[in-house]
Amino acid sequence: MIADFGFGVLVVTFLVTLYSVFAAIYGEHKKSGALIESARRAMLLTWPLLTLAAGILIYLLITNHFEVKFVYEVTSKSMPTYLKVTAWWGGQAGSLLFWSWLMSAFASLVTLRKWDRDREFLPWVIVVACITLAFFLSMTTFFENPFAKFWLDSAGNILVDAQGNAITGTFPPNANVIPVAQNFLSDGRGLNPLLRHPGMIIHPPMLYLGFVSFVIPYAFAMAALITGRTDDRWIRITRRWTLWAWLFLSCGLVLGSRWAYDVLGWGGFWGWDAVEIAAFMPWLTGTAFLHSVMIQEKRGMLKHWNMLLIILTYDLVIIGTFLTRSGILSSVHAFAQSPIGPYFFVFIVFTLIASLGLILYRWDKFRSETQMTSLLSREALFLLNNLLFISILIVCFWGVFYPLISEVFTGQKVTVGPPFYQRATGPLFAALIFLMGVAPLSAWGHSTLKTLGKAIWKPAIGAVIITITLFITYTHNPYAILGFFLISMVILVTLYEYWRGAFARQKAQGENVFVAFWNLTKRNRRRYGGYIIHLSISLMAIGILGINLFQVETQGTIGINDTLKLSGYTLKYKDVASWDNTPAGVNYTRATVSIYGKDGTYLGDLHPRKDYYYDAQQPMTIPGQLASLKDEVYVILIDWQPINQASTTFKIFVNPLINWMWIGSFLFLFGIIIAAWPDQDPERVVVPAQNQLRQTSAAD
Repeated sequence: MIADFGFGVLVVTFLVTLYSVFAAIYGEHKKSGALIESARRAMLLTWPLLTLAAGILIYLLITNHFEVKFVYEVTSKSMPTYLKVTAWWGGQAGSLLFWSWLMSAFASLVTLRKWDRDREFLPWVIVVACITLAFFLSMTTFFENPFAKFWLDSAGNILVDAQGNAITGTFPPNANVIPVAQNFLSDGRGLNPLLRHPGMIIHPPMLYLGFVSFVIPYAFAMAALITGRTDDRWIRITRRWTLWAWLFLSCGLVLGSRWAYDVLGWGGFWGWDAVEIAAFMPWLTGTAFLHSVMIQEKRGMLKHWNMLLIILTYDLVIIGTFLTRSGILSSVHAFAQSPIGPYFFVFIVFTLIASLGLILYRWDKFRSETQMTSLLSREALFLLNNLLFISILIVCFWGVFYPLISEVFTGQKVTVGPPFYQRATGPLFAALIFLMGVAPLSAWGHSTLKTLGKAIWKPAIGAVIITITLFITYTHNPYAILGFFLISMVILVTLYEYWRGAFARQKAQGENVFVAFWNLTKRNRRRYGGYIIHLSISLMAIGILGINLFQVETQGTIGINDTLKLSGYTLKYKDVASWDNTPAGVNYTRATVSIYGKDGTYLGDLHPRKDYYYDAQQPMTIPGQLASLKDEVYVILIDWQPINQASTTFKIFVNPLINWMWIGSFLFLFGIIIAAWPDQDPERVVVPAQNQLRQTSAAD
């Protein structure tokens, strides 16, 4: 009964969302503040309704209601309570409800802002946000219902069709129905073991938060197009929404990389998997958008371009959700095949055509206010930065969809692997890093080679010295040397700019150096938060260079006290043990190996293991890792003989510099938080909008 009630709440929420769309459109047509206020309140109602539905689903998950299909598929009695809660987004139906819940929360929050200056935006923001929400609710309500139950006969036996498939969601057919013993539902299948890692518990919510947050700037962009407002007000309103969306999406990508490194057992963090790229593509356009809007704010340029970027970001968010859920791509990250794929495709086409149509309709009104006069000005370099991001996007898009295109036209699905992406995007990423070192030194409006050279020569000399030192002491690889030079230049330019600002403030204000650094950042969080992000990306690039250019691996089968050697490290096999954890429903097999350095120095013991989950009937690999700033030794237990332990197979990777990737990731998130942290701005005080709407209504 409670599952039926949950489904009823979903249906009511879907109807309320549709009402909000039509009330906002009709209210704006009639210039009725009362109707627009009614639409706003209806949208505000969606969040408590979806919170109720989510609460019901969580209750079903933690209380083992296996007669509900979704509960049966993602939980089991042996799973701890916290995993049962996070199983909410561990399956197709639950994740769509989670997406809708976040969407309703963000849409509600944005309408609680003060609307005095932007009253004409309100109805159209409601319309765009609620159309998006209504689409996802329709998928949840009509196709992927998380409250669908298995059909039982009067004796409590589950009903299956003639093919043995359990019947759920709709009334069973009168013919070919077979009752199966109810003990089929005595326990669930359990969550996929790969999703029980702490990184995957947090990774999907972060991605969803990033995806949903980008809907808000898109909604304001569409409102600006519909109303014909040509100023940059919509950008200023949504600046922090965009920064927080970028923070969440970046955090999701980093957590996903760490999860892949810790769990998938292939020694890397990014395999250019199609679903990984699907989450990466809106990050590319979102990053380009963050840089490009500064040009519009400072110079009144690129208005059409910024609209195109936010439209691309929004539709790439939907495409990413579509690719994960349609079943058209094979990926460890993807859900099972589902009938919702065609509906996602139709929605993507509809929103893209409608958005581009609005841009064309308002094209003349959104012309640039100034012209670009210097190819070395900051706006020119930012535009080049944008073009590089879009070039990487094109490579990624082609790589993801080419296998599907080839299958349609040739009948064969051609695989596009990491070498394609690495060769195609490597020069583009190198050019981006170069621009990160040059752009902060250019000026708005006009720059010359002379002024840029005067600003960059000191950091450039420092970068040359560092590169020569690395050439003598570390590597002669030309790609690595070029990469280390570019990275060194970005780090030194960023530190030099930070130091110049702090020194000037210290001299003018008489502050000590630490206070000067703090106040400098505090006064211009957006700029100096961006500098910290540039530093962090440089550190991450060190780790990416290291693992891509210098990673080595070996595999061998050895007995107790035997050794394997790789890149100056020695692995000595000590023992292996296997035991059951009955309450958790897991079998653990753990090996113990000792690692020694080049001179025979003992560095530590590692414990690679394999966990086998009985409910899901799947294993999970947990590598042993010995980390340092120079290298990480990464050991995987491949196979073992449980009787005499005479032959156990290990795979060893040495991943140079990889930990700079994770250090940079932490600094990256810190920089985004600084850039996005709100200033004290009375205009952003959260107050209801009904006062100004009532005034409009009274005049009707």
